[in-house]
Amino acid sequence: MKLKESILICFVALLGLSSCGKFEKFRKSASLPVKYKAAVDYYKKKDFNKAGILFDEILPLMKGDSTQEMATYYQAYCDFNLGNFTVANAHFKKFYEVFSRSEYAEEAIYMSAYSMYKDSPNYNLDQTGTLTAIEELQSYLNNYPDTKFKDECSNMIRELRRKLERKAYEKAKLYHKTSSFNVASLKSSVIEITNFQRDFPDSDFNEEMAYLKVLAQFDLANSTIESKQKERYSDASKFYLDLVDKYPQSPFLKDAEKMYEKSNQEVERIAKLEAEQKALLEKEKSNTSKLTTSPQ
Repeated sequence: MKLKESILICFVALLGLSSCGKFEKFRKSASLPVKYKAAVDYYKKKDFNKAGILFDEILPLMKGDSTQEMATYYQAYCDFNLGNFTVANAHFKKFYEVFSRSEYAEEAIYMSAYSMYKDSPNYNLDQTGTLTAIEELQSYLNNYPDTKFKDECSNMIRELRRKLERKAYEKAKLYHKTSSFNVASLKSSVIEITNFQRDFPDSDFNEEMAYLKVLAQFDLANSTIESKQKERYSDASKFYLDLVDKYPQSPFLKDAEKMYEKSNQEVERIAKLEAEQKALLEKEKSNTSKLTTSPQ
């Protein structure tokens, strides 16, 4: 049994060496047609690595050659199938720029955008690539509104937007979570939540965002200097009313209502102090006026 296994291993190894030898022979060949045929054969066998290497080597020598179009097409798909999506995006773009009248031009535009979709990072990473993918997919739909890929593109755009939504949601939450009643962080939290509500009006996170906006604004009012407290408590009350108006059955209302009541009490207290200070100033002004106008 061990002898049979050893023979089988040796046979597979020899086969591998033979295959590698053939590939190197093709690479060293000076004949463009031979290398092209070998590259296509490897492609059809789904050996995209070897096919891609050969296409990369022969394409710079194929300008004006009748097989240049298909070699460029296959090269882009080799990169795509190997997971080199950024490179595939560039190669598909090159294809439709050079061969704009090709029967594969529209497919190349779609695959260029699809490559960017595949290359989109996780939501917790920088989302520049996701934004680019959305732009390219939307541009493709705008230029080919009746495309057979219409539904696929729409679904991909929705998925990518959900990624942006999750990124914005986590960012807004993080500002408040790490604020420790830091005024700058709390102000940023309110701004990020406001931006989220504007950019994702239909998000399932908006109920929680509306509550966090009340909480962040209330904490901001508590942490700020006295001269700005009245305005900021007033905003906290306003955000609470927005929450009640949009989510009257929200489980967050009980906690938010306490902040609303406290905010109103603070606004009334500060307004009363302001009125007393104003009356005192007017009284002092009146007394000063009397002194300066009294007869000598």
